[in-house]
Amino acid sequence: MNTTAELQVPDHQFFETLRQAPHRLLMLDYDGTLSPFVHDRFQAFPYPGVTDLLSEIINRDKSRLVIVTGRPLQEIIPLLNMSPLPEIWGSHGWEHLHHDGTIEIYPMSIPVKNAMDEAREKISQKVLLARLDIKPGSLAVHWRGLPEADENEIKQTALEIWGTYDAKEGLMLKAFDGGLELRAPGRDKGTATRHLLEESPSQVFATYLGDDLTDEDAFAALGDRGEGILVRTEFRPTQAKWWLHPPEELLDFLRKWRDCCQK
Repeated sequence: MNTTAELQVPDHQFFETLRQAPHRLLMLDYDGTLSPFVHDRFQAFPYPGVTDLLSEIINRDKSRLVIVTGRPLQEIIPLLNMSPLPEIWGSHGWEHLHHDGTIEIYPMSIPVKNAMDEAREKISQKVLLARLDIKPGSLAVHWRGLPEADENEIKQTALEIWGTYDAKEGLMLKAFDGGLELRAPGRDKGTATRHLLEESPSQVFATYLGDDLTDEDAFAALGDRGEGILVRTEFRPTQAKWWLHPPEELLDFLRKWRDCCQK
């Protein structure tokens, strides 16, 4: 775990290794990584220039590019507004949009589903639906952009209601930037990352870019087969090896990745 803000941007050796790699896998979180945090999460569009660079990387057909996000597919697809769409793992790995456009949704066990349904019913009686995000595999409340008093009220309500479900049937209550999430066990961003690595050739050069605590599962899943890159303006302890400040350093990284895929 890197606990001091001494991480650097990926260096020349990183990109030289990428250039020489026979196979490349680029995995990217969305919120806070490809897009800035905004008050209205449905207006969280990518930084200018990001989608063009992603499309160029995809079109060069020298990398497998995958979005790995906590958002459900129905939210992330219109925000990306790309054609063709990249491969996407949504809802922390509970949904999978394949490269050919087919969608796979992984089921929860009956006891877990019943507990999640009960938790959703109770929270919906106390929190406005506009602040409640219902996804396959998780429930989330958001308070970003609200006055401190309203934020504290929503947070306290969620803790009181969902705190009784934390560890029930394996459910997990997790904090993220601007909210709390009650997640079903069995799948996370690390699950998606391991799946992608298992599908990849042994000589793949794998990289994961993320900003949030939920991305630490993916950083850990890389093991010795890839390198994690923290993308955020302020440092936090992380298992990532490198650090990018968005959007300038992020855009520069994507340009260099694109250029390394020319041959």
